[in-house]
Amino acid sequence: MNRHFIAGAALLAAATLPGTASAQNTVKIGVISAYSGQFADTAAQIDNGIKLYMKQHGDTVAGKKIEIIRKDTGGPNSDVAKRLAQELVVRDGVDILAGFTLTPEALGAAQVSEEAKKFMVNMNAATAIVVTKSPYMVRTSVTLPQISETAGTWLATKGGAKKVYTMVSDFGPGIDAETGFQRAFKAAGGEVVGSVRMPVANPDFSAFVQRAKDQNPEAVFVFVPGGAQPAAIGKAFADRGMDPTKIKIISTGEAVDETAVKAMGDVALGRLSAWHYDYNQKSKMNDEFVKAFNAEFKRNPDFFAVGGYDGMHVIYESLKKTSGKADGESLVAAAKAMKWESPRGPVSIDAETRDIVQNVYIRKVEKAGSAIVNVEFDKVENVKDPTHGRK
Repeated sequence: MNRHFIAGAALLAAATLPGTASAQNTVKIGVISAYSGQFADTAAQIDNGIKLYMKQHGDTVAGKKIEIIRKDTGGPNSDVAKRLAQELVVRDGVDILAGFTLTPEALGAAQVSEEAKKFMVNMNAATAIVVTKSPYMVRTSVTLPQISETAGTWLATKGGAKKVYTMVSDFGPGIDAETGFQRAFKAAGGEVVGSVRMPVANPDFSAFVQRAKDQNPEAVFVFVPGGAQPAAIGKAFADRGMDPTKIKIISTGEAVDETAVKAMGDVALGRLSAWHYDYNQKSKMNDEFVKAFNAEFKRNPDFFAVGGYDGMHVIYESLKKTSGKADGESLVAAAKAMKWESPRGPVSIDAETRDIVQNVYIRKVEKAGSAIVNVEFDKVENVKDPTHGRK
């Protein structure tokens, strides 16, 4: 008998022992995120989304009290996330696992979700393969291929560029972004004239940007994780004379989020992005969401916050459908094919893949009065993750 089976059996047994399961009238949600370390603000924004949803909708659903138990991974560590998920299931008796700042956290917890048959809501981790690692998982964030393939097709067919250079961070999401973008760009008739994968930790972007410039592409596609790196690579583009009004620079949303464009200032003007959410999105629901978020947290929401907010929506609505039953089988069945209106627009959970389906918006960084913001000018509707079922 292998160790994996033994560990799974032990988890299942421990999760159902008297005194370890949730109290009959309580549903416990274990939120695993990097509350400390360089990705702490990402975790804070996911948590802000969770808090705002619960403030607006109450802490009781289907007759059950909702209790949140938070665990800090300190960073993208799969082993730590797995250990914390085990503790949450065995010691704290949680019914649902949620959060997940980065892919390694989600991958670690997915093993526990599968073995203990716990519903798992991935609120941020964006690597495509994550949702396949537990049959009890749904995603309320985004996948990088969903964005990057859309960006590649759009750039080659509508964006006016046929020669591109790709620059991505060298880890799972970056490789997903590179692979998806290049696949779609070439399929739409474009040529990839060069590519580079950059270190995730403390990269010196200047040399990489110079390498891209030397290839004289019509456009550059960029993926770097949120935090300090978007502004740093933006500065490197400016220092090396790569003007986004003359050479198209298109990226996923992290590279031009609110913090990044504020840090870059005018050098961000003209930057293009393909992404699923921006606080400037024009809709009545988003206007109300942004207003409520600012009132509560004195800052704007970002895509991390929307992932947490929509994750709680899936949990609440699933519990309503099951009349409060919180086992993994019941909740994941309730979540499949769920549709709702999000601050980001219409979204749904694909019934077969359990992954998010949503609009991808094409935006340009422009000045609006004294502010520098992302302005939507095109969109692709109801985009599924394109990798499911692909050999």
